[in-house]
Amino acid sequence: MSRDVAIHSWPGSYYINGEKRWENGTLSLTRTTVRFVSNQSKESLATFRLSRIVAIKMESSSFIFSTLTVLEEGDVKHWFGSLKPNRVVVHNVLEHFWRERLLSPSSEARGAESQPSKGRALINLVAGAQRRLEDTGTVLSHQGEQFDNMMQGLEKIDSDLGVADKLLLQLESPSWWPFGKLPWKTQQEAKAEDAARAAASAAAASAGSGSGRNKVITSIPAVVSKGGDSDLKPGCLLVLVSALEVRDTNCMLLHRFEKKEIDEIRVKSPYEITVRQRFIGKPDTFYRFLSAKMPETLSVLEMQYKKKLELTSEFTAFQATPVSSPCGREGTNWNEGLLQDCQESELPLEVPAGELSQLQVHVLQPSVSQAEAQELKQMLMQLKNLALEAETELERQDDVLDELTSSTDRATMHIEKHTCRMKRLL
Repeated sequence: MSRDVAIHSWPGSYYINGEKRWENGTLSLTRTTVRFVSNQSKESLATFRLSRIVAIKMESSSFIFSTLTVLEEGDVKHWFGSLKPNRVVVHNVLEHFWRERLLSPSSEARGAESQPSKGRALINLVAGAQRRLEDTGTVLSHQGEQFDNMMQGLEKIDSDLGVADKLLLQLESPSWWPFGKLPWKTQQEAKAEDAARAAASAAAASAGSGSGRNKVITSIPAVVSKGGDSDLKPGCLLVLVSALEVRDTNCMLLHRFEKKEIDEIRVKSPYEITVRQRFIGKPDTFYRFLSAKMPETLSVLEMQYKKKLELTSEFTAFQATPVSSPCGREGTNWNEGLLQDCQESELPLEVPAGELSQLQVHVLQPSVSQAEAQELKQMLMQLKNLALEAETELERQDDVLDELTSSTDRATMHIEKHTCRMKRLL
């Protein structure tokens, strides 16, 4: 995944301090940097890392002109104005990704020297796969709890039906009636059967609603908007077993999407999704989420809403864009960019023997060390164990589903019979 693909962009203007003028262009946010590109010259007027940002504020210029200012390390201040849709939205998005980048354990605030090697990159990749499998296991566990609750409900129904059968048998053959069973009425049998079907459906629905229905699988901070781009505000997204909840920064519920009511989840990028619920005769309910933690949640959403999840062309382009070459890196320090990018290069630099610089010696080191290989081996063994446990749980749930189907059919049949017998006794 490229670090240079824009997560979001806004048209606006940038104040060039040396020339004392404003330049129109586009402000873009990538995974690690903020960049402003001029519309006229197509050149980058400002590029700085999220990890180097000290503060993001909404201020006014000397002409009472509303602006957004970004203070960079070294007391370098960048002024942005005429931002669309408005500066509040841009401030909320930039501040969210900036704070999450600082809080992230993989933050680049540690400097260019902390750029991972190929072995560490492989470990991070396997760790991501492990987290995804763990999230899948969590979903399977919640699903298994639901099945267990349903089985307990059906067992209780079956026990109650056994007691009802004994009581009906006593009513049908009382001790004071010497001719066997009492005569029954047949004029309301059709209505009795309809009532039996309705009661069976209600019992099955009651058994299916377990205590883990509102259990939270994962929760992430996000910038939330209801519909358009002009009202992006800080909030959070909660993924529950049976729903998605949208909350504000005070944990107040803004909206709840029931699982069966969600019609579409569109993934525009690894950091942006939209959730839609369609209606006939009135506007759709539509929410948009931007979050630096979204890649960790996509695996859960894919598991929960596989048939409703749609990957857009923007998401495909985001993943397919290659990482920029060292020669094309923008920034004030070319050597820093070369140091970071050459660590990812597969071909060593060609120099005469005995003239290797410290940077080139670092590049020629082995890609994966012995310790990293051992760590990878252990992580792959853990992945294998997780996959085997998931397979075992799936097989168990298949057996439970078969038993649920047969138990539900038996309970429905017994309820219908008992209902008809009670109607005949009236």
